Amino acid sequence: MVLVTANGLYCPPGDFHIDPWKPVQTALITHAHGDHLRHGSARYILARPGAPIAKLRLGSDRELAPLDYGTRLSLGSTTVSLHPAGHILGSSQVRIEYGGRVWIVSGDYKRQSDPTCRAFEQLECDVFISEATFALPVYRWPQTSQVVGEIYRWWRSNRDRGLASALFCYSLGKSQRVLAELLAYTSEPVYLHGAVDSLVGVYRRAGIEMVPTLPIPSDRRTDFRGALILAPPSAVGTPWMRRFGEHATGFCSGWMRVRGDRRRRGYDRGFVISDHADWPGLTETCRATKARRVLLTHGYSDALTRYLTENGLDASALETDFGAEE
Repeated sequence: MVLVTANGLYCPPGDFHIDPWKPVQTALITHAHGDHLRHGSARYILARPGAPIAKLRLGSDRELAPLDYGTRLSLGSTTVSLHPAGHILGSSQVRIEYGGRVWIVSGDYKRQSDPTCRAFEQLECDVFISEATFALPVYRWPQTSQVVGEIYRWWRSNRDRGLASALFCYSLGKSQRVLAELLAYTSEPVYLHGAVDSLVGVYRRAGIEMVPTLPIPSDRRTDFRGALILAPPSAVGTPWMRRFGEHATGFCSGWMRVRGDRRRRGYDRGFVISDHADWPGLTETCRATKARRVLLTHGYSDALTRYLTENGLDASALETDFGAEE
C-alpha cells in the first residue's frame, strides 16, 4: 500500500505521497519540520493545527488543505485520516484504509506529555511505519518538567555569576515546549532569536501559553547579564552571539542523554529533552498497534528491527530521506 519511490513514500491506490522529498501533485504532511515539509508540491494536506506553520514556511501562495484530526477523506481508492502524533503542534499519524487493511505512517512522534500539542493517539493497524531516531536502550527520557526545573536553576546560577544563559533549542517544537514548561517556575521574560520568535508567535495565536518573550534588540546596548536567551543550534559560534558578552551555553536534545555527545558538542550543559519517542516509547507503541508488520525509518532502525523480530514481530528497515532528529 505504501512504497518508497524517488519522490518519497507513495501510496499507489490513493495516488498521494507522504512527506515527499521532491515536488509532487498531492502531499500528505505529517508535520512542518524541514525534512518532512518541502517546497514545490501542488497540494498539501495536513492537520489543521499545523496549517499556520506550513503557511509561514511555504508562503501564502501554496494550496493548503487543512484536515481536522479524525476526519475521513477519500483519496483515490483509499480512505485517509490524520491522528495526533504528539511530536509538535499539528503533528500527525497518517491512517490509510484500503481493501480491508489499515496502514499507519507515524511520522515523528513522542509519548511524553507536552503542553504545546495534542497527545499521541494510539491506533491499531496491520502495518505500522515507525521512526527509530532514538531506538537504543540507553535513550530513556526523564520527566520534562524536572529537566526544565534544571534549566531554571542553571539560569539562576549563571545570573548569580553575572553571566547570560544561552540555551540552544530547535526553533520549531522544542523551544515552544521549554517556554511553556517554564511557566511552572517563572513569569520572567525570555529573549528569542528571530527564528524562534516567529514560530512562538504562531503557537501563541493557537492558544498555547508560554512565559513572556522578547525579541533580541537590534542595537547592541542591551545588558544581557542574568538573562535567558533561546536560539537555534545554527547560531552557535556565530558573530551574532558576541552581543551577549560573557555567557554560559546549554543545549536541549535527546542526544544529551549520552555523556560523550555532550563533550563533543562543546556546550557547558546538556539538557535531556526530546520531541521523539525514547526506547520504551518506541517498543511499547509498536506492540500496542497490534501490527503484523513494522517498517522502521531513519535513526537506529537496525537495533529496533532486531528487538522486534526477537519478540515475534515481522520488522524491517525502510530507507528514507528523513533527518535524524528535529
